[in-house]
Amino acid sequence: MQLAVISDIHGNSDALDAVLTDIRRRGVETIFNLGDSFSGPLDAAGTAERLAALNLPTVRGNHDRLLVDRPVEDMGAWEQWTIGDLSGATLDWIRSLPLTLTIGDVFLCHATPQRDDENWLNRRGADHRISARELTGIEPHAAGISASMILCGHTHTPRSVRLPDGRRIVNAGSVGCPAYRDTRMEPNFIHQEGGSDARYAIVERVDNDWIVDLISVPYDASRMIERARARGAETWAQALETGWFV
Repeated sequence: MQLAVISDIHGNSDALDAVLTDIRRRGVETIFNLGDSFSGPLDAAGTAERLAALNLPTVRGNHDRLLVDRPVEDMGAWEQWTIGDLSGATLDWIRSLPLTLTIGDVFLCHATPQRDDENWLNRRGADHRISARELTGIEPHAAGISASMILCGHTHTPRSVRLPDGRRIVNAGSVGCPAYRDTRMEPNFIHQEGGSDARYAIVERVDNDWIVDLISVPYDASRMIERARARGAETWAQALETGWFV
């Protein structure tokens, strides 16, 4: 059994197209979506059209929630760029999304099983950068989950870990946002994957265990870069160009 796992598209419809093409090329038929599908300055409407046609099992991300849980004037920049581009039907779909899903022996969440906005396999570490979290910070969040494959996103950082009891936790990385700069603190918090590729994962059940592929897909980001700059989102443009902040 092969499963493709996508997360954190953030309105990047061209990156999504590249990932979907690669999934089809590999012959994988089942795709799970871990949320944060739209928020950002790129192409929320186009992303919504593609996802509506696919009707994927999907959980709610924190940026999905932020589109429907407050007035527009209280939204952050990522949501204010997005909210006017989404239809009422898409917003109703977002409201319907669950925090978690269990499908067979696979558990889906966006961030942690308990919250949609909490870092799990990684944390904000030294020098205002993402760092790998130790087992003592990972294992408690998995308590009570019987599934042998646990899927998450949120940190935009691909990672696969195995718990001592044999269960795996996989972060699929971000389809559409390879780097970001949080300017709400000084110095700024910066996360950068060091490449502009679209990222996703394939997990495969083999002989009662799981093989995990963390996949990086190149694509032409020029259209998305133009959209970011048209909305004054220069850090997005830089992230999409190289995956680095120089």
